[in-house]
Amino acid sequence: MKKILSVLLSCVMCSTLLFTACEAAPEESTGTDAQAPIEEMIVGRWMTSLVNGEPALTNDRLVFNVVSPSEVYSSVSLMNVSTLPWHEPELTEFVISEDGFSFTDYRPEGMSVVREYTLTDINETEFTANRTVTRFVDGVEVETLERENVVTFVRINDDFSGDIIGTWEGSCTSEGSVFDDGQPHRWEYHDDGTFVYYVQDGDEWVAHNDGEYYVDGILLRTRWFDGEVDNREWWEITIDGDTMSWTALRANDDGTTYTATFEMTRVAE
Repeated sequence: MKKILSVLLSCVMCSTLLFTACEAAPEESTGTDAQAPIEEMIVGRWMTSLVNGEPALTNDRLVFNVVSPSEVYSSVSLMNVSTLPWHEPELTEFVISEDGFSFTDYRPEGMSVVREYTLTDINETEFTANRTVTRFVDGVEVETLERENVVTFVRINDDFSGDIIGTWEGSCTSEGSVFDDGQPHRWEYHDDGTFVYYVQDGDEWVAHNDGEYYVDGILLRTRWFDGEVDNREWWEITIDGDTMSWTALRANDDGTTYTATFEMTRVAE
C-alpha cells in the first residue's frame, strides 16, 4: 500500500512540474508582435534633422504625419525642387515592416517613389534609419537613389498652421546674410493657402508678388513665380502670440552653411 501511494505521489509531482514548466515557457514572437512597438512609437509628426550625421538644410527637410498606421500624410512637395509637383500633404501609402516602414508617393505619368526606412534606433523624441529611395515607372524599377543613406528625424509637437493666418511685418535679423537688406517686409497669409508679399514704398506697402504656402507643423513651405521661374523656400517657424520667428540653415555656393533668421510681429487688422 505504501509503495502504491509513493508511486501515485511521484506521478502527481511530475505532472505538476511538467505543467508549470509548460506554463512558464515563453511564447514565440510573431511578426505582428514585432511591429507593435513601431506602430505605437511612430504615431505623430516627424521632420528630418540630420543627414549622414550632418544638420539637414532647411530646404531639404521632409515632414510626414502619422495620425495612425492607416492614416499617414506626406507630400510630393518634398523639398525645394521645382521639377516636383506642388500640393499640400495628402494620404500616402504607408507600410510597417518588422524593422521599419515605407512610404509610396504616386506621381503623374505612372511614376511612383518608394522611400524605405530601416530603423536603427527609435524613441519618443527621434529615430534614426537607413533610407533607400526607389523610383518606378508603370511598376517597373528605373532608379535607386543611394544618397542620404542615414537620416535622423525628430518629433514635432507644435502645429502653427492656424496661427500664421494674418499679416506680419518684420525684417532679417541675420546680419550679413543674403536676406539682410536692412528693410522691413510684410507677408499676408490667407486661409486658402495663398500669400502676398509686400515691400515698402515711402509710407505705402506695395504688393510685390504672391504665391502659395502651407505649414506642416513648424515647417513653412512657400512657392512663388518670377516670370517663368518657380521659386520655393522652406523656413522653420515659431509663433508665440503676436510674435513670429523664422530660421533656416542655408548653403553658400562653396558648400559652407549659414543660418538665416527673421523676426516679425502681427499687424493689427
